[in-house]
Formats: sequence, C-alpha cells, structure tokens
Amino acid sequence: MTGNGKVRTTLVAILLGLGGGALAQNAQAQQQNPPPQQQPDKAKDKVQDLTLDSPAPTAPVNAEEDAAYKALLDAGSDTKKRIELGEAFVQKYPNSRYSGPVMANLTVAYLQNNDVLKMEAIGEKEIALNPNDGQTLAILGQTIPRSFNPSAPDAAQRLDKAETYSKRALEVVPTMPKPETITEEQFTTAKNQTLAMAHSGLGLVYVRRGKYSDAIPDLEQSVKLDPSPDPVNYYLLGLANEKASHFDDAIAAFTKCAAFPGSLAQTCKGGAEEAKKLSATQLSAPK
Repeated sequence: MTGNGKVRTTLVAILLGLGGGALAQNAQAQQQNPPPQQQPDKAKDKVQDLTLDSPAPTAPVNAEEDAAYKALLDAGSDTKKRIELGEAFVQKYPNSRYSGPVMANLTVAYLQNNDVLKMEAIGEKEIALNPNDGQTLAILGQTIPRSFNPSAPDAAQRLDKAETYSKRALEVVPTMPKPETITEEQFTTAKNQTLAMAHSGLGLVYVRRGKYSDAIPDLEQSVKLDPSPDPVNYYLLGLANEKASHFDDAIAAFTKCAAFPGSLAQTCKGGAEEAKKLSATQLSAPK
C-alpha cells in the first residue's frame, strides 16, 4: 500500500491456487468430483484495491487513530504486517470511521494468507457495514464455492450465500464512481477484474448444483472480462460445456486451460481428449 491515503494504481494479487487432490485425472472423474479447490501458490485472480487507500474522511479523529490507519496504509504489500496492524486496529477502534476500509483490506490480506475462515468472517462484517462494497462481495462470492465442502451440514446455505454475494457484486460494481486519482483505463480494468470474480463465483455455484447450462454464460463472461484469466475458470467452463454436451466448446475451454503452466494443465489436457472422444460418439446438444 502507498502511504498517501489515495487509491492505489497497482493490482493486488489474490492467490487462489489449485488443490490437486480435488482434480480428476480424466473427464469421467471430473464429472464425479467437485470442481477444484484452491491453494495459495497456483492460479491468481487479480483485483484493483479501491477501498483501503480511498481519501481519508475530513471529520476530525484523534491523532493516534489517524496514525494507526496511516501505518496500515504504509504496510504496502507486506501481508503479514497488514494482518497484524489491521487486527490491532479493529480491536482498538471497533467503531472507527475507517472500519470499512480496514476490514476490506483485511479480507484481501487473509485471502492472500490462505486463511479463508478469517477472510469470510471479516468480509461479512465489512459487508454488513458497507453492503455496496463490490470488491468484498466478489471476493466472498468466488471464494466460498471454491472452498466448498459438499458434506458440510450448511452446504446448501453456503451456496445460497455465495450466489447472493456474486449477484449483488454484479449489480453494484457497474455503478461505482471512478475515483479522481486513477485513470479511466485503470478503473475499467479494476471493475472488469472484480466483475470477473463475481461471474466466476456465480458460475461455480451453478456447477456445484449441477446446473451446467446456467453456469456457462457466467464462466464465459469471467474469462472474457479478466485481462489475466484464471485457468480454473477455463477448467470449469470446459467441465460445464462437456456436461451440457457442448463438446466443441468444451474442447476449446480445456485447451486454453491446458496452455497455462501448473498442475491443472495435465488435467485439462485430459479433459480436452475426453471431450474429443465424446464428440465422436455422442450428439452435441444445441445451444
């Protein structure tokens, strides 16, 4: 983070890698197993941080609180320090006018630290405080179904929650005003990346529910909007198209996924081969 109290113009990387154990080695296994979950050292989703560095409010506060907020701004990309300072701030100043930006920053920092439970807890507090925070809505909407446990007693409710967050993000992000401190190009990139996360989350919710045809449009939008598409979304798009008997589209999506380096590449290569076999033996469904 910069220390000047203004909106950042660099991108915050949110690390969402692939849990290899959840990935099938062929198309049949992909149909039986849930989509891949995330680990911290693989594919990355990026989002412009439009929250923490927003211009500070003009009403007076005590100097100590201002200094604590500035220290958090000055922590930059040091995730561990941001978590330490953010947690201390929230505890010491629970009713601060900076609470929203601080909790939004903690949401990102926890996710970068692969602490999904804390990320979700602080993110939901921030949404309760600021229901129109499109970035936090999109983060929650994408991460909840990616860390989903279908055996959990509240599994269905969690998918409902992720759907609500993603849809709300898709409503509010297009209406966000551009901060004066960034260019139109930077702002458009930030919004598109946030919208890509929301579409990804919504598409995965539909995949989890077995509504593959419903998932396809959102996953297509996700890879279209993101300037640096997440290979996970190409994997999911391939899986959804294959399950919907759109074999040519499945082959195309799996092939794009396989072009990304990493453990998912081999799985997607196998998915493309299986989709080719299915295309040769089964009729494709009309779109």
